[in-house]
Amino acid sequence: MTTAITATAAETASTCPYCGVGCGVRVSVDTQRSTTEQPVVIVRGDPDHPANRGRLCVKGSALGETVDLQGRLLHPQQRQADGSLQQISWDQAIDQVAGGLRRIIDTHGPDAVALYVSGQLLTEDYYIANKLMKGFIGSANIDTNSRLCMSSAVAGYKRAFGEDLVPLCYDDLELADLVVLVGSNTAWCHPILFQRIARAREQRPEMKLVVIDPRRTATCELADLHLPIKAGTDVWLFNGLLHYLAQHGKQDTDFVTQHTNGLEAALAAAQEELDPEQVARHCKIDLQQLLAFYELFAATDKTITAFSMGVNQSSAGTDKVNSIINCHLLSGRIGKPGMGPFSITGQPNAMGGREVGGLANMLAAHMDLDNPLHRETVQTFWDAPQLPQQAGLKALDLFRAVEAGRVKAVWIIATNPMVSLPDADLVQRALENCELVVASDVVQNTDTNAFAHLLLPALAWGEKDGTVTNSERRISRQRPFLPAPGAARADWQILCAVAQRMGYSGFAFETVQAIFDEHARLSSFRNGEPGLAGHSLRQFNLEGLSGLSAEQYAQLPPIQWPVQRQTDGSFSGTERLFETPRYSHPDGRARFIATTARSPMHATDEAYPLVLNTGRVRDQWHTMTRTGKSARLADHVPESFIDMHPQDALLYGVREGSLARISSRWGAMVARVQHSGGIARGNVFVPIHWNAQSASDARVGALVNPVVDPVSGEPEFKHTPVSIEEFGVHWYGFLLTRRTLQLDQITHWTRIQGRDFARYELAGRQKVTDYNSWARTLLEVNDMQADWLDYADRTAGVYRAVHIEEERIVSCLFLSPRPDLPSRAWLASLFDKQQLEEADRVGLLLGQAIEKGADTGPTVCSCFGVGRNTICDAITSKGLQSVKEVTACVKAGGNCGSCVPEIKKLLVESQHREVNTPVHAALASG
Repeated sequence: MTTAITATAAETASTCPYCGVGCGVRVSVDTQRSTTEQPVVIVRGDPDHPANRGRLCVKGSALGETVDLQGRLLHPQQRQADGSLQQISWDQAIDQVAGGLRRIIDTHGPDAVALYVSGQLLTEDYYIANKLMKGFIGSANIDTNSRLCMSSAVAGYKRAFGEDLVPLCYDDLELADLVVLVGSNTAWCHPILFQRIARAREQRPEMKLVVIDPRRTATCELADLHLPIKAGTDVWLFNGLLHYLAQHGKQDTDFVTQHTNGLEAALAAAQEELDPEQVARHCKIDLQQLLAFYELFAATDKTITAFSMGVNQSSAGTDKVNSIINCHLLSGRIGKPGMGPFSITGQPNAMGGREVGGLANMLAAHMDLDNPLHRETVQTFWDAPQLPQQAGLKALDLFRAVEAGRVKAVWIIATNPMVSLPDADLVQRALENCELVVASDVVQNTDTNAFAHLLLPALAWGEKDGTVTNSERRISRQRPFLPAPGAARADWQILCAVAQRMGYSGFAFETVQAIFDEHARLSSFRNGEPGLAGHSLRQFNLEGLSGLSAEQYAQLPPIQWPVQRQTDGSFSGTERLFETPRYSHPDGRARFIATTARSPMHATDEAYPLVLNTGRVRDQWHTMTRTGKSARLADHVPESFIDMHPQDALLYGVREGSLARISSRWGAMVARVQHSGGIARGNVFVPIHWNAQSASDARVGALVNPVVDPVSGEPEFKHTPVSIEEFGVHWYGFLLTRRTLQLDQITHWTRIQGRDFARYELAGRQKVTDYNSWARTLLEVNDMQADWLDYADRTAGVYRAVHIEEERIVSCLFLSPRPDLPSRAWLASLFDKQQLEEADRVGLLLGQAIEKGADTGPTVCSCFGVGRNTICDAITSKGLQSVKEVTACVKAGGNCGSCVPEIKKLLVESQHREVNTPVHAALASG
């Protein structure tokens, strides 16, 4: 039985839970149409939020489609001896967690337990987790999945500035005369920032954009210059730039002399082996292109170098970051509008986690675990019984310690390491052998939760209350607009309950506001007190936000730290840092870091001749537990793929559109081969999102090289030696169904969410002789009198079957020995019909739409659901010449702009030839 949901129809101002841009959203609930299980939520961009000014990408726009309770973990559950789960009370669950942790700590010591947390947590949740682990359990064994995306940036900033300080703001991207994007497919991964850059270039055509990336991505379509450097050669590139700037008199001598140290050593490292010819050779790029970049950088005062995962996720990630910062320090391009080194974070609250010491080597409020005075400061403020004396285990080492039995209990909160960590099969082995595995989560069925002894239901976005901090240091409120479902609780409440049950004081918080206030007060506690802070004034300071009333906290506007309180009681934030060049090292100076270029630790060889790069696709997020619920987000890239150069595919005997197995020293997976035209020879790219819940064998984490950066501990996701071979099957197919089916007998499958059905891409090694019987068994149609249409061409190996009930499609199945199957977009549209027409039935048997224009083709614009065929038909029939004309005609490209690069390609194709949908495009149709 469903009940009407109790929620206000008024808009709630909150923050998007996806990437580090931290877009503001306005959310309302349609109380007339909502039920508890299926709330009807309307999401729009917040025009008053400085990060996005009303714009949202397609993921943010689709948030309302992801808040239903299907698949939610709603009650605490305990795993039984037979592997089944039994619902238990919260009191029992807290007893089990607290008792289990206490028993292991008393027997084996505090380092025998660990927390593994997430950038999906709110700052207040993060704060309590860090306080519990470091202040009261007394171990630093708390790390976060943010280790996997931005810890190299943290380490680089700390080495250069003495503190984890991002000096810029988003407005600077629009003020810059040159933006250099390094290792960032910004158009897909941070689309709102990309659109801000694109609009600034429209207003100021003289503004330049350089993209440095081994792949030619959608971001490159807007670039004035693309440098497709060899993966892993960023330090060569930027050491060469440092050398070039010094040689050509671009040093800001006054700034360097008065405000920095270490230039001589950094230049010596850069000059040791690098001149432009050597750099071009190492990086495998054209010398003239390299010089064009160096000359542009040297000539442009207002320059921003923005970097993301392609820099951070490397065994040399910290050195890459510092090689970039060195160039800005040498030229004095920092602390002023429109210039500086800018880390664009991946997760919505990666920055908030950094503020509270969420990493294993940090303390709260930007204090350092290896600094005795900082440890004493935090311990005094918390009135904590003990603080660890040394850093804890970083993410990968933590799970190695679990596997080895040194860590006997792990509490995993809001993350899915079975999918996201490198060498992910190690995580499985670790969890299988761990004495106590606790998982706090929103979703019940994940790859990781399958190994948990206790599952604790947490609140999801829409139900959570607290703050997050985005990439420009802007704190924003995430506010609830839905009631807590079932027995779900806030993460901070769960952590506090366990802490209190373990007998620890200091966790009697009744509101999230009280936690934020303690966090703000710690940021200013003994901050800059003479002789006590240990090394310098900490620039992270929320003193202006301490002592907020409940109403002030509830209404807190987006604000950048550090925050000062004004005499009238109001508070003001800080747009950019270092306008007065005072850094957080003891002498107040920034440091050049000598970075030595080196090759990746694991090189390709005869057995593993290709380099694997991993990353995101446009419309999905992490392991798809949220975005996977949205049908329109599934349309653009519906299944995992292996993107590679056509000549490499020919060399290794794999075909576009067919399946291939890709293997490394650590694992293997299967996906479909495609040629995007953006991959250099010797390289392959595979997306990170697919897992055991969404595909039979597409978990790329199992392959990824587990080597880490020696400074930051961030893993090498961008350079894994792999091999590839054909994954032979007898047939390819797909099915669309309204039912939940068992696919155990299918060799390979991927599940894609439709509007009110599921789509499965299939492939099989078993030979089908009796198509009708096999299809009926698969689709669970036992009634021989059912409305059943099928067609078989045994000679060609083609088969189609459709099950209809009350004139509506229930399921349809298409098989072929080749992957060039009918359009899924047209078939999906038939599931919207309440009654099939005769032409539809004929088309189903023929395998194509009878009515012209019925097949819209693979999705290009997810915001408005516009397909490739629709766009191409409009271009051809109306003679459209520009993206603006396409947008005016069919809306595509009119919202977040992520599809603009694809529209540009279609315009070019249409000018040269009649558009034919290729195999890989047909496969991508939704």
